Amino acid sequence: MGDLGARHAMNSAFPYARAGQTIGLLGGSFDPAHEGHAHITREALKRFGLDRVWWMVSPANPLKARGPAPLGQRMQRAREVMCHPCVEITDIETQLGTRFTAQTLKALQGRYQGVRFVWLMGADNLAQLHLWKDWRWIMENVPVGVLARPGDRISARMSRAATLYAPYRIAGRASHLLTHRDGPAWCFVNVPMVAQSSTAIRESGKWSGPQSR
Repeated sequence: MGDLGARHAMNSAFPYARAGQTIGLLGGSFDPAHEGHAHITREALKRFGLDRVWWMVSPANPLKARGPAPLGQRMQRAREVMCHPCVEITDIETQLGTRFTAQTLKALQGRYQGVRFVWLMGADNLAQLHLWKDWRWIMENVPVGVLARPGDRISARMSRAATLYAPYRIAGRASHLLTHRDGPAWCFVNVPMVAQSSTAIRESGKWSGPQSR
């Protein structure tokens, strides 16, 4: 893996990782990135004991009918919002040519052998996870860390994914165990909430892009 890691380091399109590391993955359109994203990222690093977190700024969200602002614009905003030595902003899904989360995770597991990945999401995404392509594969093959965000705790706890995989849930007080488990394994942690959303920022007119016109 040392040689593989070195090759990745030489190719700026792909983040560097070495065998034995645990990398949290936070994916989304980040249209735009905001302090709420940064907040749950810092909490994830602490609560789950992650070595690093990669923000995967997606080319488009398959569940949204209208496209986001240009990728380069969203990447630049993400770098301005999230400045942390253990966090990397990446367009790795564009480089891999994957569209859906399950595809991306499979590709990363194949490319970064020996690296443990943890999928990170807000509670709002857990509430709609059953709408994602191959969502059961995600739950069964990658540990999932769920961080509570404003207004979505009840719907997330009652969601189809939470109900079906209830036997594999790790208590929030034992969140540090998540990175040591193979899927299915997931943990729901309550964090101090930051009441910001990309939708609200777009509607305020403070962010330009196709969705704000």
